[in-house]
Amino acid sequence: MQGNTKMIAVAGKGGVGKTSLAAAMVKVLVERYPGRRILAIDADPAVGLSTALGVDVQETIDDIRKAVVATVADGDTRTALELLAESEYRIYDAMTECGGFSFIAVGRPESAGCYCRVNNYLKAVIQLLADNFDYVVIDGEAGIEQINRRVMEKVTHLLLVTDSSRKGTQVIQTIRKVADELVMYERVGAVVNRVLSAESVMLIDTGDIPVLSYIYSDERLAEADLKGESILALPADTELVRGAGEVLDRMGL
Repeated sequence: MQGNTKMIAVAGKGGVGKTSLAAAMVKVLVERYPGRRILAIDADPAVGLSTALGVDVQETIDDIRKAVVATVADGDTRTALELLAESEYRIYDAMTECGGFSFIAVGRPESAGCYCRVNNYLKAVIQLLADNFDYVVIDGEAGIEQINRRVMEKVTHLLLVTDSSRKGTQVIQTIRKVADELVMYERVGAVVNRVLSAESVMLIDTGDIPVLSYIYSDERLAEADLKGESILALPADTELVRGAGEVLDRMGL
């Protein structure tokens, strides 16, 4: 990765609200830096970030990968370099331009439980796109699969999201250990989401991962979710948006 691109990878146990936090960070970045180029990458096969940001996805990276594979299967003799160049053009076409940011989704792997090919392709795409943006927010899949497969090989900021549960804090500590061996990153931090009380904060143990923000439960987020409203529409004083801003501040972003 070259240039001054800031790449923020968001990871954590499933169900802790990492996708909502990733969307809130995109919202804050767009509002803070209206002249900057911001890219949101939905790297979770569940494709939740598009919903959180109110984006209608027409084509995914995996759709493009499948088309390239089909071309080769049909006996096309073009070189891998030519196919990659063609893929690059298609990827930019598949990118959705939204209000102040761009969006692209990875999509689902070609068969249940098989992530190898789409992960390798995603890694190349992230490296390809990164230099063209000032900020890249990557919402990764739950757990450590993508880090295990080195999809997030080079990021500047690794953000690990947990809730108040012991299981959640254990997962982010495991992700940190794996990332220390496999990922090049400059800064790491944790967010404790859906905190119920100030008293419970004293019981939360994230090991040696510094906590950047404690985000308390907020009924307005739950209401917005029920109504199918975008995270972008949340007021600045909701806990999630406040916490996202605090995370960016403390990571020097």
